Amino acid sequence: MEAESELIVEQIQIGPMQNFCYVIGSRSTREVVIVDPAWDIDALLERVNNAGYILRGALVTHYHPDHIGGSFGTNTVIGLPELLAANPVRIYANKHEASGVCKVTGVSETDLVQVDSGDTLKVGEVEIEFLHTPGHTPGSQCFRVQNTLVSGDTLFINGCGRVDLPGSNKEDMYHSMAKLKALPDDTLLLPGHNYGHQPSASMGDTKAQNPYLQVEDLETWRQII
Repeated sequence: MEAESELIVEQIQIGPMQNFCYVIGSRSTREVVIVDPAWDIDALLERVNNAGYILRGALVTHYHPDHIGGSFGTNTVIGLPELLAANPVRIYANKHEASGVCKVTGVSETDLVQVDSGDTLKVGEVEIEFLHTPGHTPGSQCFRVQNTLVSGDTLFINGCGRVDLPGSNKEDMYHSMAKLKALPDDTLLLPGHNYGHQPSASMGDTKAQNPYLQVEDLETWRQII
């Protein structure tokens, strides 16, 4: 496994919905990817360029416009199309989310790399593992790199993603919670929004304080969710 000092992880709060975007990469090669680029692509690219990083890709946790751009209601969010226009890179989306990403943002399927759970991506000397965690959307995914988990809208510090939206599934979310609950306690949880009392936490602390990780069976989950 790579030395911890090799890993670059930058958490960036951006936009009016308290979104977190992440820059993940390799300190020795300066190669990075951006997780969920939206709201202000110019500012994100300026940050990447000013740090001397080389952008190699964009990772998508799920297809909602506040994370990747697109329209919802009367709002239009800048995102993936603007990133590709300024700095063309491959977009990594779960295979169950690919059509949704294209529909929401207007990017082409040829812009996407469709990944499955357990696939990995090497960014310089750092390896990122894709974990399929459906529930909030059919192709929601988290990214595990060393002892860090970027969880998108699957898991928050004090809660989990909504399951009352089109494409959501309560039972899928239960099984995704069980998958994440099995991660080591020293895993650093980095969520998709700053909705908690702190921006990050260990999985051990999250298991102790997040009621959704304390549900022991599916029937109880159905009753409370």
